[in-house]
Amino acid sequence: MCVNYTPTRKDQITAKFNAVDQTGEEWRPETWQDYAAPFITHDDLKRRRALLGNYSMIPKAKIAPGVKRFSTMNARAETLGELRSYAKPWREGQLCLIPLQDFFEPNYENGKAERWQIGLHDSSDFAVAGLYRSWDEPDGQQSFSFTQITINADDHPLMKRFHKPGEEKRSLVILPEQDYDEWLSCCNPEMARAFLQLYPSEKMWARPAEVPQRKAKAQQTAVTTQASLFADE
Repeated sequence: MCVNYTPTRKDQITAKFNAVDQTGEEWRPETWQDYAAPFITHDDLKRRRALLGNYSMIPKAKIAPGVKRFSTMNARAETLGELRSYAKPWREGQLCLIPLQDFFEPNYENGKAERWQIGLHDSSDFAVAGLYRSWDEPDGQQSFSFTQITINADDHPLMKRFHKPGEEKRSLVILPEQDYDEWLSCCNPEMARAFLQLYPSEKMWARPAEVPQRKAKAQQTAVTTQASLFADE
């Protein structure tokens, strides 16, 4: 699973992803739970458009008072159609692309959690499979939220290196560019599952990453607890 990533730059929304930029504002250089970040969908004419959404399918602000906060940053492919947080958007084909430059996972090979950065050799920006939903706001406007879909990676040469020893390994679904529009236009949940595949490890790179100084304490805490954030995935 992934709880932190580097979103694509605003100037790449059109240049790299051929999407109309409807985000309306800039976003932070790193994305964490409940941060605003771009995601890409099809409009009614099957054109790509980029919107700004909250990274968490159920944002903190939408959790009812008295209900314990739970993580919806990642949605397990195995239970997409079953869990209430994701089932309706999944059935209705609310699929999206989440554009990013790289993402981060904890590596325990030296005996303790170490932050690692993961990306692709042949692309500085790429997209992973996601699911989104809209929210009707009191002022009559709409807001959006999204989640990243994850799949089992126990046998993936690279992604199996991350998260705590003995725990299930997970991976984001990196989509090939040629599949972007087919993924976005897929309305059949069972057919959509065919896109949920592990990306070839030889096309990926991974290396230790520094923790930004001003957020070092908060981010190190997040890195060491990533593997336990499966509450509502």
